[in-house]
Amino acid sequence: MMVRALSRRTVLGLLALGPVLPARAASPGSVNVVATTGMIADTARTLGGEGATVRALMPPGSDPHAFRQTRSDLAALLGADLVLWNGLGLEAQMERLLTDLAARRPVVAVAEAIPADWLLEDEDYGRPDPHVWLDPALWSEASVAIAAALEEAGLPAAGALPAWQEELAALRDYADEVLATVPEESRILVTAHDAFRYWGRAHGWEVEGIQGISTESEAGIARIEELVSLLVERRIGAVFVESSVPDRNLRALIEGAAARGHEVVLGGTLLSDAMGPEGTYEGTYPGMIDHNATTIARALGGEAPERGRLGRLGS
Repeated sequence: MMVRALSRRTVLGLLALGPVLPARAASPGSVNVVATTGMIADTARTLGGEGATVRALMPPGSDPHAFRQTRSDLAALLGADLVLWNGLGLEAQMERLLTDLAARRPVVAVAEAIPADWLLEDEDYGRPDPHVWLDPALWSEASVAIAAALEEAGLPAAGALPAWQEELAALRDYADEVLATVPEESRILVTAHDAFRYWGRAHGWEVEGIQGISTESEAGIARIEELVSLLVERRIGAVFVESSVPDRNLRALIEGAAARGHEVVLGGTLLSDAMGPEGTYEGTYPGMIDHNATTIARALGGEAPERGRLGRLGS
């Protein structure tokens, strides 16, 4: 059964009734944290430890640009001690709700704590690119904001932050190492939408998306033809699906290149706007970054361990 998204009138009505909604499901003495994305939730669990009961609103495979809250999501938000969201326009359909909620609950847009001069602007999008988690160095800065919010909520998160930041640095080093083995002429990442700009800047790669920064943008025929020409002229052998975006436009690229005598394959599914399945290594933030670096390197002629940095991919 499809769950209908709430209208703004219904949302505001329920906000007014917030205190009479069912009590939160957190354990006694714990802090009830609701995060919009899995990446934020995983970081909050790591930093908050046993004292944090953390729920991610968006399940694996969700598109955060298009995600709309349901009644149960709204109840979770109203019952939270702390709400963490990305900001920078990522949760486009929830932005006004979360802004309104900030008058009633601690609500923190973690990506907006990153210094403005570290962010990439986009004229078509109209604000900074929100996909900061795809560069662990930027996510390290967002993690400071997450730790500070947890501390404010009563959790000793600051003590866990240094070890977490060391893990993020190790992830970035691993990605640098395996991606550097890809032949220089092949260091072009072509994906469904333009989520990997920070990733490309971090590793010195060219990045091309069929759609723009938001999946709400349209992919025109001219853009597809432009990318087909790029694939053929540069002899790029693989393009990449994203777990949260349909693959039909990638199929059009493959077919277009084939019509011009150049074979292109799907190099794998990348985790861009959402992590992998719950209960898997890829369903954690470190697993997400490990998976992407390993998948890209191996598909484009580089060398990377089949099971990734720690031998855990696919486990």
